[in-house]
Amino acid sequence: MLGIQKAPDFIGDFDIQFRWYAFEADWNVAMRYLSAVHQTLELLAYQPALGRERRFRDPRLRGLRSFRTQQPFNKHLIFYRYDATTLFAERIAHGARNLPRRLLQRPGTD
Repeated sequence: MLGIQKAPDFIGDFDIQFRWYAFEADWNVAMRYLSAVHQTLELLAYQPALGRERRFRDPRLRGLRSFRTQQPFNKHLIFYRYDATTLFAERIAHGARNLPRRLLQRPGTD
């Protein structure tokens, strides 16, 4: 199993979405989101090649892979890279977004 390292932008994206669920839906929904993201990261730490290789034009996004968060939050994609020892969780975003643009923005600037 790989170690998991969460980038500041991943943490920012997650915090924004978690707070949205907590305040706009329900605390229990937010906790299920937390659990789904955690379980998905654990799965990727065991099998990092599961994610789809992305082919973005911007060189800053090269090498990213994506994988859907577990149900019922599977419209949210985790973007990550990995090496022999570590899974680097870079971002988490809703898949319906303009992903190349969104991935280059700071969390909360949409």
